[in-house]
Amino acid sequence: MKYLPYDLSPEELIHFTPEWQGERFSDGRPRVSDEVLEAVRKYVSLTFAWGVLKGHGYRWQFLRGFESTLPRGKMVGRAVTALYVPKRPDLRQLMLAHGHEAGEIGDMISWPIDRLVEGDVYVADVFGKLVDGPIIGERLASSIFANSSNGVVHNAAVRDLDAIERITGMNVYHRGFDPTHASPETIMLLGINCPMRMDDITIMPGDVVLAEGGCVVFIPPHLAEYTAFSGMIEVYRDQFSVERMRTRTYTPGQIDGKWSDEIQDDFYDWLDRQPDVPFSRADMDRLDQSIRTW
Repeated sequence: MKYLPYDLSPEELIHFTPEWQGERFSDGRPRVSDEVLEAVRKYVSLTFAWGVLKGHGYRWQFLRGFESTLPRGKMVGRAVTALYVPKRPDLRQLMLAHGHEAGEIGDMISWPIDRLVEGDVYVADVFGKLVDGPIIGERLASSIFANSSNGVVHNAAVRDLDAIERITGMNVYHRGFDPTHASPETIMLLGINCPMRMDDITIMPGDVVLAEGGCVVFIPPHLAEYTAFSGMIEVYRDQFSVERMRTRTYTPGQIDGKWSDEIQDDFYDWLDRQPDVPFSRADMDRLDQSIRTW
């Protein structure tokens, strides 16, 4: 029995993420590889990711205005979504009873945390609630980090902020601090691993979370490898461009526009002289041909 109205079964999640053709978790979530996540972390900026997504028609994937417990830290991982709404007593009581019958333990705010695995980012929408909005304090933050070794994007306030900041390596994106907490009297969980709106964007389970400097981009899984690899190439193109403009070999107009065959050949020659380049000429040609090859 489905005990949360918006909880997607593995079959439903597979059905609603048809563009993803790779590995999946047992819950149906797309499992973008650790290698791709690491490439996103190392090479992809928020600006570059936004440009790729906009170019493929994904205009509403960027959020700003968060506070962060590691302001200079970059957070990357696979999204586990949790959708919260204001409490309606009859519905909450029914969902809680059915959840316990199905083996869930404790209050429903802990249920999504029990599903987290290594590399996940807990993405929770509590509709921007500040007073009585925190579903995350020191204890649950510790559990999140123990399960995922990663962080949180939390569209609400958090509590116990000083204690959360002492959890080494954990990054929590949040909307501020408030000493209250979201009790069973104020909110209820409506779905885990479901499509979810946060402010003016739509998030899907398995999206790659890229967060830095108080801003977050959610990368659809089928675009993650393309974004990572094109970002990798762009880093080298930027290095080449800066070097050539410093020596006045090319003007900014030549570099910023479509490259001539001369500049492109010069870039290839320059690339051949760089140590440990993590891609080949064939990889670059593959990128140019079609995203469908990824």
